[in-house]
Amino acid sequence: MAGEITETGELYSPYVGLVYMFNLIVGTGALTMPKAFATAGWLVSLVLLVFLGFMSFVTTTFVVEAMAAANAQLHWKRMENHQEEEDDDSSTASDSDVLVQDNYERAEKRPILSVQRRGSPNLFEITDRVEMGQMASMFFNKVGVNLFYFCIIIYLYGDLAIYAAAVPFSLMQVTCSAMGNDSCGVEADTKYNDTDRCWGPLRRVDAYRIYLAVFTLLLGPFTFFDVQKTKYLQILTSLMRWIAFAIMIVLALVRIGHGRGEGHPPLADFSGVRNLFGVCVYSFMCQHSLPSLVTPVSSKRHLTRLVFLDYVLILAFYGLLSFTAIFCFRGDSLLDMYTLNFARCDIVGLAAVRFFLGLFPVFTISTNFPIIAVTLRNNWKTLFHREGGTYPWVVDRVVFPTITLLPPVLVAFCTHDLESLVGITGAYAGTGIQYVIPAFLVYLCRRDTQLAFGFGTINKHRSPFRHTFWVGFVLLWAFSCFLFVTANIVLSETKL
Repeated sequence: MAGEITETGELYSPYVGLVYMFNLIVGTGALTMPKAFATAGWLVSLVLLVFLGFMSFVTTTFVVEAMAAANAQLHWKRMENHQEEEDDDSSTASDSDVLVQDNYERAEKRPILSVQRRGSPNLFEITDRVEMGQMASMFFNKVGVNLFYFCIIIYLYGDLAIYAAAVPFSLMQVTCSAMGNDSCGVEADTKYNDTDRCWGPLRRVDAYRIYLAVFTLLLGPFTFFDVQKTKYLQILTSLMRWIAFAIMIVLALVRIGHGRGEGHPPLADFSGVRNLFGVCVYSFMCQHSLPSLVTPVSSKRHLTRLVFLDYVLILAFYGLLSFTAIFCFRGDSLLDMYTLNFARCDIVGLAAVRFFLGLFPVFTISTNFPIIAVTLRNNWKTLFHREGGTYPWVVDRVVFPTITLLPPVLVAFCTHDLESLVGITGAYAGTGIQYVIPAFLVYLCRRDTQLAFGFGTINKHRSPFRHTFWVGFVLLWAFSCFLFVTANIVLSETKL
């Protein structure tokens, strides 16, 4: 459940942690980035991508610092409780009894706080997995905690709506093209409308909604139970993702190298910046999952450097994927889901590869949908939970899963415009999670740390951007983005 402190789990090396973070960040958002690049122009896209990557790195270091401060408070409370227990035991037990009890307690706590074994513990060592919800409850007031959960719930709703639309959309594109007159997929100059025929009397939009209904019936019931992504399922989906990305980049490079690139992207087109901004924010989202990634890292001595290296590699990958796409395909032919551009016979001659790339989102997204749905359901429960209270069975097992599942499915029923869904989710809820919440967390945790441990206390995992200026700059940037995106939407609707 969100906001719950759990045990660290199996430790892994810093470089394994780097790979896990890379896999977490590079997800569905990357598949919508090429079209956003083509719409906004390559120079504007490159500048915005680098800047947003930098801003995401700044707030990532904020979250790591807040995690260390939260761990310090937990460690201190644990030490105080331990001392009180020792004082109580010394007044009622013999010296030998105290020694036995002390050794027992140390053995019990050793996996959680191994630094207690010798000398004074380093309070700011990140040994407990403190999720963002728990940090919010430690550093925010009641209003702040509620706003945090509201923000993350909206973001998860957007995530589910994107997933619920992406799977049926991919299935519609692949099967309608394969069963129609064009057996090779989407041809270069083909423009399909939702009202075009798919199978016999069925229109493409009808096929999309049939697939959406099947998707909901198959995966929706998992929302009513507890599921978790297993290690082997994670390995399988990660392997499929990297095979798909590698195939797309190589095919695009080969096509460009042979002089058959069709793309002539503009230098700048500010009308496309709104969606590009949302897509980039969404594509750098990792802050909400950092506690699960960072805590099990065995050595955190050079953690900031490793995170920086991760961001450099991710920037390079996003740039490579997007630039090969916009110079390989015409801007007006790039689809919301980039994999679907490879359903063309002139791009991919092998039918198996065409179907693998076309159906790639179906496999990977379908495994993530139940996980995110259960996370959203648990966040609803946490938001309305009262100390010592329990939910009636109907509310717990029916109401919460239903309000989790129904809104994103309805949104997906009304639209399959993935670029807009990703853009809006990233621009609003994503801005809150990636910028606003980390900035307030680090500001308040620094204040609490000074009050609790004194002004000379140094957090070993403090952000390189430790000056208060950076907190203000992040908040100002978030507010400016919110205004820009809202104004852009209003002006666009007015023109229509």
